[in-house]
Amino acid sequence: MNVNFEYYKIFYYVAKYGNFTKAAHVIGSSQPNVTRAMNCLESETGCTLFIRTNRGVRLTPEGERLYVHVSAAMAQFQAAEDEMSANISLEHGSISIGASETALNIYLLDKLKDFHMDYPGIRLKIYNHSTPQAVSAVQNGEIDFAIVTTPTTAEAPLKEVPLTAFQEILIGGKTFTALGSQELSLAELSAYPLICLGRESMTWQFYHQLFLSHGLELSPDTEAATSDQILPLVKSELGLAFIPEPMARDFVSRREVVEIKLREKIPERQVCMVYDRQRPLSVAARRLMDTMSSYS
Repeated sequence: MNVNFEYYKIFYYVAKYGNFTKAAHVIGSSQPNVTRAMNCLESETGCTLFIRTNRGVRLTPEGERLYVHVSAAMAQFQAAEDEMSANISLEHGSISIGASETALNIYLLDKLKDFHMDYPGIRLKIYNHSTPQAVSAVQNGEIDFAIVTTPTTAEAPLKEVPLTAFQEILIGGKTFTALGSQELSLAELSAYPLICLGRESMTWQFYHQLFLSHGLELSPDTEAATSDQILPLVKSELGLAFIPEPMARDFVSRREVVEIKLREKIPERQVCMVYDRQRPLSVAARRLMDTMSSYS
């Protein structure tokens, strides 16, 4: 049986109001069209669904059984329409984001704060990922988009959008205060203990390439699992470390750590957004992306 769905919709309103004319008014049709549709439905189902009376119609036992199912379906359709309307108006919804710690701390937190103030009904799911993990999660459709730091491993159909540039500086604990008045070269760093993120991180790859470009080998004495571990390690006098200037600024100003000048310039890095151009996104996810950057 392949009944026109529109017949069920008309049947629902006729049964609900018990009147062909009133049902026609509600759905914006005419009484003859409603009568014709119900005659077709009865013909296709092989059942008499209504008993016609002087005051309108009432359901037959078969009609009552059909109405139980049709009314339940209509309630589901109405709930879906309400939910979609709420999502479009950004009253409800959810966004999943993969973020590296550096990108979260120096960029994303402020953006999320503003977005949450504007759209408090949107649920945010933030996943703590390294850059390669976040890019992989986007590729696998596990998150809506990623906010990470360069260099990334994003390849088509993924799109990488630069959001803001940041500069990293070399810092040390109070033991190295005397170095604050000097200027070191990368080669001279080999005389001091160095702290760096692990070899699986893109930050390690970045500095590995920087050292190689000057004919040097990156050989840290301490490898940290996350960027949030680096400042405590520096303050505990375990060595020198490269860290984004925004993350170190307050500690340098309070003289809890010392900034050490380098002879060579450290290239700028970028906080960037990575998303899949071929994957449809929710209205909420697109709106948050729009607040951070125009994208294509």
